[in-house]
Amino acid sequence: MSTLSSKVSPVPPQTRRAVLVSIDWTRDKDPRIPLGHASIVAALRNAGIDVRALSFAINRPNFSEERILWSILECARGLESRNVDLGLGVYVWNDRVVKRLLGRLRQSGFEGRIFLGGPQISYAGAGLEQLYPEADGFVRGYGEEAMVALVATSERIQIPGVHWAGQVDVGLQAQAKLETLASPFLGNVIELSAEQRFIRWETQRGCPFRCSFCQHREAGSRLRRRDLPMARLEEEMELFVRSGVDDIAVLDPLFNLGDHALTVLRTFRRLGYRGRLSLQCHFSTMDDEFLQACEGLDVRLEFGLQTIHEKEARAVERVNHLEKVEEGIRKLHARGIPFEVSIIFGLPEQTLASFRQTLDFCLRRQVPVLKAFPLMLLRGTQLERERARWGLEENNAPIPSVVRSHTFDEQEWNRMEALAEALRRTEGSHPDCVEALEKRVAPAPDTSDWWSPAA
Repeated sequence: MSTLSSKVSPVPPQTRRAVLVSIDWTRDKDPRIPLGHASIVAALRNAGIDVRALSFAINRPNFSEERILWSILECARGLESRNVDLGLGVYVWNDRVVKRLLGRLRQSGFEGRIFLGGPQISYAGAGLEQLYPEADGFVRGYGEEAMVALVATSERIQIPGVHWAGQVDVGLQAQAKLETLASPFLGNVIELSAEQRFIRWETQRGCPFRCSFCQHREAGSRLRRRDLPMARLEEEMELFVRSGVDDIAVLDPLFNLGDHALTVLRTFRRLGYRGRLSLQCHFSTMDDEFLQACEGLDVRLEFGLQTIHEKEARAVERVNHLEKVEEGIRKLHARGIPFEVSIIFGLPEQTLASFRQTLDFCLRRQVPVLKAFPLMLLRGTQLERERARWGLEENNAPIPSVVRSHTFDEQEWNRMEALAEALRRTEGSHPDCVEALEKRVAPAPDTSDWWSPAA
């Protein structure tokens, strides 16, 4: 258990049981328990609460909704189900599964309280009860302290950031005292071993930017950045070095902001860390002092450029200063620092031609890793609310993407998606211009003679 975490008043043993379920989109090397889920588990354990953590990967071939259902019911065995509190994180990729699961739980006789959190809840407006009629309460914002307060009582008490079904929804966000949060690493919620050498980690929360497509913000305002205490971070870093962790993806929405980031990098260097650090950065906040702090470390810097066109950037409140971008790329090449750039296709005001120009800008500057992602209309974002303004229409994929707008049709979107796929296939060996990339796009199948007996 983290020696830096303050103790919450313990809950009497066996009074209530918390069952936390994560249904995540994972990669093979990910830890069994995702970081956000693990942080809430650590907070509950630190408060003396009986908690069972369940984690399922929705993108694995053996994923089974039936298995989730019976795993939850098994965790409630031995207690009256009304003394079990179930918490689920709701994301764009699992929303449909969660809705089906809640109905089946109630049909199976589960009488415990159900609490929902995650981005699909945090950024939703009023009317959550209509979307999830089986749920008893909803947590907007950071879930650690809110879940501790919920499980600590069977009463419908007022808790900041918690909306009880059937009551007036004031839309508040739950906060967390970062200086007292329990560490999921120091508390062994995320266990480090010779088999688990990759982790996701955070050093701060919040983002100073206002991108209208992003959920790293509170509705209508910037999500204020706050740092986790360096004393806790240093203890975690020492643990990572001792445990042989050799690949760390830092989940901070924007890492390269001020002295905190410099201290983290310098501490890793002082401890002799030799593994990889993947850091999400922004060209506008990258200076020589930050680049110098990266020296001696195996860093991979990740930049979200999204577009080079001011009209598109203003439409999503993500304006880039191309002079800073070009200067940053030159400096990264000069220092030999590995980096990658991501862009988005399907943006408001975007056309197939303008997307090709953004691609070409990056390819001609020899961006070593370039990735293109489809635009998603995430719940509660400004862009989701403004979809009609831009004529944004989604497909029916499990994770819906924007495929039509006032400035491109679905056929043009398909051509953009084909270019994105060509980037995926050529990662690490990108061509030096968009024309060369287009030659690597797989041609559409020729169906002109589909009816011929010879076909």
